[in-house]
Amino acid sequence: MAPDAASRKAGGKLATPGPWSEAGAGDGAVWGVCKGSGSTPYRAMVDTTGPAFKCSCPSRKFPCKHALGLLLLWAGEDGSEGDGGDNGGVVTGGEPPQWVAEWLSGRREHREDRPGKGDKDGGKDKGSKGLADPEAARRRAERRAQRVGAGAEELERRLADLLRSGLAAADRAGYGSWDETAARMVDAQAPGLAARVRELGSIPGSGADWPSRLLEECALLHLLDEGLLGIERLPEPLAATVRSRVGLPTDANGTGDGSGESSAERTVRDRWLVLAQQDREEGPQGKLTTRRIWMRGERTGRMALHLSFAGPGRAHDLALPPGLVLDADLTYYPGARPLRVTVGERYAPAAPGGVPAGCGADAALAAYGDALRDDPWLDSWPVVLADVVPIPGRPPTPGRPGTGWQLADADGESALPVDPRCEGGTGLWQLAAISGGGPLTVFGECGHRGFVPLTTWDPAPVAL
Repeated sequence: MAPDAASRKAGGKLATPGPWSEAGAGDGAVWGVCKGSGSTPYRAMVDTTGPAFKCSCPSRKFPCKHALGLLLLWAGEDGSEGDGGDNGGVVTGGEPPQWVAEWLSGRREHREDRPGKGDKDGGKDKGSKGLADPEAARRRAERRAQRVGAGAEELERRLADLLRSGLAAADRAGYGSWDETAARMVDAQAPGLAARVRELGSIPGSGADWPSRLLEECALLHLLDEGLLGIERLPEPLAATVRSRVGLPTDANGTGDGSGESSAERTVRDRWLVLAQQDREEGPQGKLTTRRIWMRGERTGRMALHLSFAGPGRAHDLALPPGLVLDADLTYYPGARPLRVTVGERYAPAAPGGVPAGCGADAALAAYGDALRDDPWLDSWPVVLADVVPIPGRPPTPGRPGTGWQLADADGESALPVDPRCEGGTGLWQLAAISGGGPLTVFGECGHRGFVPLTTWDPAPVAL
């Protein structure tokens, strides 16, 4: 609940008995008097049913360090009312003093008089949100839409300036200008645009023919900008895709795409074969772990991707090893080419499944191309390749260029290049060892950079 890292650190320093007196817990509240730098100590109180906070200190942060320190002190005593614990029982149980009781009484009367509304007390009380206020939500959505639209217009001007000055000179500008533009998109509450701008900054000087790649990515970013600025003229599924790519929130269980389509209309029951599960560290210092679970319906043949996120020390809400079959409802997020899902009701425990049916290299490329027609910003599309043989790359020799890894059809007609980013580890050599020169069934993502293998069957699934 800390508003920032500094408040969390400062609150941690106050989570000791020394500065506290008259600390107690009871009647759904925790309170205490904290000695500060001034002559008058600060009175801090927390309504744990909210939670809500109030403190007599002049801090404008919410909750302040005193409220955080009080909660940490209480938690250190096992969070029980009147249980001394390791801190010598400084937070004792009992009836709230008058200054706490009056605040609690005022809060509860306010909630009864105004059901569904939040409450404030001296600018430092944060009550429970209660029922959502549709009008307030509409105003917040309008304000965010205005900020995002302004950010898209600014990005269009910056792209125009880049093209006017020439792409070939982009490598001399350094990464600072891209980083500054990305920060502006974050300020505009458009994280999707910010991420694509950062990707642009990594292209200059990245290898042969980088200006062509930069032009391609600028064109896709321009297309996304234009889609956002003219979103009211787009078909609703495509508009939902644009919102998602920009980074606007979507809800699989609501009608977040504006089309009025209910979640029931986007819910599909099938026996879903788990094709792969992959955890990836993301964010600063890898503090956020993203789990991707790919599935395919036995009856419908539809692909599905379940995403979950977990911070340090937290477990993901779903774990499904490859090879299991899940009889369940999956609700797709709105979009022109739906892929991401949430897992709903399960009708039976997950059970082992068999080897999935697959296709050849040409059909995999066609599937990716078909998906691109609906969502031109797709980097890849999940496909199952059947009867393919991994072919190791060949280093360059005098008079002969080198080649990268490939997954070739067993009949020798076609092959897919493997994404060069996969060649740094041992996964491809493991795949070749499992193959032993023979054909395999391989699941992965087929995209413009190549194919990324994730799971193979021989006959049991092996995660790569």
